[in-house]
Amino acid sequence: MNKVIQQHWFLKQASIILMLSFYLLACDTTQTSQPVDYTGPLTEIEDVEMYYTEKDLIKIKMVAKKVFEYENGDREFPEGIYLEFYNETGAITSTLRANSAYYFSEEDKWRGRGDVEIINIEKKEQLNTEELFWKQDTKRIFTEKFVTIKLEAEVIYGTGLEAAQDLSDYTIKNPQGEFDMVD
Repeated sequence: MNKVIQQHWFLKQASIILMLSFYLLACDTTQTSQPVDYTGPLTEIEDVEMYYTEKDLIKIKMVAKKVFEYENGDREFPEGIYLEFYNETGAITSTLRANSAYYFSEEDKWRGRGDVEIINIEKKEQLNTEELFWKQDTKRIFTEKFVTIKLEAEVIYGTGLEAAQDLSDYTIKNPQGEFDMVD
């Protein structure tokens, strides 16, 4: 009987070792992957209306349906942006509208895309393009894309533009169309 108990004990130990061996073989030894850094927006704001002022005077009004703010300070306006620019008396001098916009914090530069439109209310001029950049510190706009400028009596076409933000002065790099030359 002692021999039967020894065999039973041996079989029991062997089956435990065999089961542990199968268990260890079945375990996946691959390492877990490192967590992925999140690069999306930190905040999302809806129905935004902001004002930029200097010496208690409104200089710029901004309206946007949605704004994403990123960790590096960049801001994205995926559903468009509308800006109004004011003079010293508080009158609107020009407006800017774009289907989408992006603010590059490090460069302090804005980019409008889609149907970009600037209207100089005082001079009754309008600029249209598909992409436009704006530097707030220099109050200048520029693009390498095709532009259309509608004046009171003529329309100027061209590719590439550098201008004041209110279109008070501008240079079209490759102008096209019919327009009067003033000496």
